[in-house]
This record gives sequence, C-alpha cells and structure tokens, in this order.
Amino acid sequence: MSDSDHTKLWGPATGVGSLPGGDAREAARAATGSFEDFPFLAELPARGPGADMIGRTIGMLVDLYAHVEPSGWRISDRPGRDTRRARSWMGEDLDALEEFTQGYEGPLKVQAVGPWTLAAALELRGGEAALGDPGACRDLVGSLAEGLHGHLADVRKRIPGARVVLQLDEPSLTAVLRGHVRTASGYRTYRAVDRQVVESALREVMGVHDGPVVVHSCAPDVPFALLRRAGAAGVSFDFGLLTERDEETIGEAVEAGTKLFAGVVASTDGPLSDPGGSVMGVRTLWRRLELNPGTLAESVVVTPTCGLAGASPAYARAALAHCARAARSLADNPE
Repeated sequence: MSDSDHTKLWGPATGVGSLPGGDAREAARAATGSFEDFPFLAELPARGPGADMIGRTIGMLVDLYAHVEPSGWRISDRPGRDTRRARSWMGEDLDALEEFTQGYEGPLKVQAVGPWTLAAALELRGGEAALGDPGACRDLVGSLAEGLHGHLADVRKRIPGARVVLQLDEPSLTAVLRGHVRTASGYRTYRAVDRQVVESALREVMGVHDGPVVVHSCAPDVPFALLRRAGAAGVSFDFGLLTERDEETIGEAVEAGTKLFAGVVASTDGPLSDPGGSVMGVRTLWRRLELNPGTLAESVVVTPTCGLAGASPAYARAALAHCARAARSLADNPE
C-alpha cells in the first residue's frame, strides 16, 4: 500500500475529542481547519451534563435511558430532559461539522464511550454501577451497539465523502480488568471482569462499524494485545505513560499493522516544544524496537495526550496545529 493509499484510511494527525468552550461552530472550525486530512467531531463538555463524554454516549443508546444525579448518570425508565439535551447537542455538533466538511472526502473520526467505561460510570437504580451486574452489562453492550449503528449511519448520510473512523473511549478499561473500580460507598471495588468477557463485548460493539475502530485510553497499562484481538485497527494512548513493559506488545502491534495514535502533545496549557522535539520519543522507540524508520509515518497518527477540554481556547488551537506540524516532521525526517 503506497503512502497515498494509507492517508485515505487515516490522516497523519488528529484530535482526541474534547475541546474547551461551548460554541459548536467554533469547535468544528478548529477540528476541521487544523486537520484538513483527518478532521474529528469535537465534543464540548463545558456545556454541562449531556455534553460530557458519558452523557453524550447515553444519548445514543437504544431503549436505555439515564438522568443526572449528584453522583453521576443513573438509569431511568424513560428519556428525560438530560437525554434530550444530550441528543440536541449532538445534533448541533453534527450540523456544525457538516457545514465545515462540505465536499470533504477522506477519513473522519467520531468518538463514543466504550462499553466498559460506560458500565463503570452508569449507575443502576440502586446507585451501584452497571459494572457489578453481568446482565446489566450485556444489556448495555447491546444497546450501545445498536445506538452506534444508527449514529454512524447518520454521520455517513451527512458527510457522504467521509470514511468514518470510530473511536471508542475506554479510560476505565484497565481498572475494569484489574478490579480497581470502586463501588458507590468507596470502601470496596467491583470484581475484575474476565478478560474474555471484556474482549467479546468490545468485539460486539466494534462489529457494528464496517470501517476502522480505534480504542482510546489515556490511562497507564493500555491492554494493546487484548484490543488487537477484539478487532481494534488502532490504539490511541498517552505516549508519556508508556513503560519498557509495553514495548514488546507495541512492537508486535506495529508489525501486525495496528495504527498507533500517539498522544505526544500535552493536553493542558504549557510551553510547546518544537514539532520535531514532540515526536523525538516516537523515533527513539522505533530505534529501540529495531523497526524500519520508513514505516513511522504509516504507523503513527500524532494526537494530543488526551482531550483538550481543560485547556484554554488559545492553547487548544495551538496544540492542534502543533500535532499537524509534528506529524509532518515525522514524515519528513523519520530518522
């Protein structure tokens, strides 16, 4: 596959998801203007409940509703104000993205929360997380799969030239696998979920999309091998959290053709190094793994370390532009 074919499936750099502020058109302008060849659907959690990562995905669920309690999102019998607001904001964000992607052809990324982070965050009527109830987890997986199917169809209808890349946000995945998710009282933790159960739920949700799926987690110890087995075509992670323990699995992932969405640009305000410096660690890793430097630009998509909701608007714009420049530097000087 030539470089030009590769860029059709993925662009060299993109955002993670969230941006600061509450203006959908402003966000769409930033997300499409910074990444002309890999725009993304921006999320604006500052607008309030329903615009947050969990609420947004709850708005997509089919036959499953939730409302906001002081402790977080809780299952309801019927769609209420919070669900309606989540859907209305999603519609607004899609309208804005559609406006700024007229005639666009190429990869486009949309994000939703994956089944395990959703199960860890969503409370059942008694106040405990769905994670503690295997039946509730199964219902959630089915509802999410169906809801994503509809959401992706809507995106394709609005932006017919787009090759949609689905990103599943799974920041709680490692905690779920290790039994580190705390119960409502905070005194206990939920039992670790069996790896095969985790993998098969991810596979079911990924299976609704006929394009590539990327799984994002900005937590340490991302389970690269499990995600690959479940069908992830790419893994998005905070590059600064990698340890030597991860290197072998990363090498295997790259050789198997998994795309690495390397979070190398800080997601909160601070000085930005030169673009080449931002990707220095990626080049070094390639050397240590004895991978061919010529494959770097093909294998890596440059992103911020996590969502940019906590950054100032000026820094968020600068960080997105910096990702695009860092990706160019990687392509121009892989060594």
